[in-house]
Amino acid sequence: HLLSRRQRQMCIRDRQRFEERIKHMTDFLVKTFIKDYQNTSDTDVRTQYGVLSSVVGIICNVLLFAVKLVIGLFMRSLAIMADAFNNLSDAASSVISFVGVKMANKPADKEHPFGHGRIEYISALIVAFLVIEVGFSFFKSSVEKIRNPQEITFQWLPFVFLIVSILVKLWMSLFNRKLGRRIQSKVMTATAADSLGDVITTSATVVSILISRFTSVNVDAFAGLLVSLAVIWAGISIAKDTLEPLIGQGAEPDLYKRITEEIKAYDGIVGTHDLIVHNYGPGRSIASIHAEVPRDVDIEISHEIIDKIEREVGAKLNILLVIHMDPVETRDEQVLATKEKLRNVIAALDPALSFHDFRVVRGKERINLIFDLEIPFSYHQKDCDRIISQIGVLMKQIDPRYACVIDLDKSFVSVH
Repeated sequence: HLLSRRQRQMCIRDRQRFEERIKHMTDFLVKTFIKDYQNTSDTDVRTQYGVLSSVVGIICNVLLFAVKLVIGLFMRSLAIMADAFNNLSDAASSVISFVGVKMANKPADKEHPFGHGRIEYISALIVAFLVIEVGFSFFKSSVEKIRNPQEITFQWLPFVFLIVSILVKLWMSLFNRKLGRRIQSKVMTATAADSLGDVITTSATVVSILISRFTSVNVDAFAGLLVSLAVIWAGISIAKDTLEPLIGQGAEPDLYKRITEEIKAYDGIVGTHDLIVHNYGPGRSIASIHAEVPRDVDIEISHEIIDKIEREVGAKLNILLVIHMDPVETRDEQVLATKEKLRNVIAALDPALSFHDFRVVRGKERINLIFDLEIPFSYHQKDCDRIISQIGVLMKQIDPRYACVIDLDKSFVSVH
């Protein structure tokens, strides 16, 4: 609101020019050092991206550490020295990432038939603990300096170097974010977030120096405290992002959509359900899914279609795909009408519910409706008992002969 329209337009143009220059520099590095850089689904290409990110991180962070350490000692600023050693930990992190990326690209062997891809996550986890440790060290130093404050010596030249370091870290954040998006790498995305955190912490240090320069208030130790907390938070965030795939995540919604749409596009496939994706490292996934086929089609024909889908879709999406074949009724009008009634009942009870593997077994006095009911993870046992009872009661109101035989199921897709 304080800027004129012309000033705002100039700021937008300057930002666009800055982003455009970063894009050109990133593209230049990628094209120069990565062979076949567009083939991001290839594990060797992914490794080259990881190596490039690590080498750039090592060089930039070592230079920033050296410059900031000299400035911090010269100006007697704990906040700057804390920021310097944060950059050194970032350099160590890049070294660990480099080693991790190289080891993760080792081919599968007898002991590890699914490859070594998860080493990349483990290396990122080690990086996270290093970052947290550095944060705690300078947290203690900041507390001590709050108790025993020291005067800061201000000089313009070192101060300008700090401004330059902010621009370098901003470039590193955008650089890693671009590479991370290109190859869908959580590790690079976390590195980009860490660099952006460094931009914020160094900016806080700059502000504290300016306050000390133009006022009698010495806030350096408090700025160091804020920097250490930001470093600790960055480490915790990286640990969280890398622990999730190690513990076991559900399939990403985008991947779920791509797999199901690709499979359902083939003739002879009625529907899909129960998709499970196992992650063995970036670009190394195994997926299993149930595909519904018409029950009156010859089993050999359906099996041939399933085999074709496993080969073609697996190669297209760079995953090992395993499909379980489920025969379903597609012609019996009475069964289809009953299925539609059940769908309406379940939707009325809870739109979050769904069902699959529906079969009807008719007897003289009883008609069994057999199906799997997919429930949200928020459901407790009492919720499950209640919903099963309600479905049974409502279906009996439609026809007293209906008896629901229900198996509970849960989705293996991540919810964001």
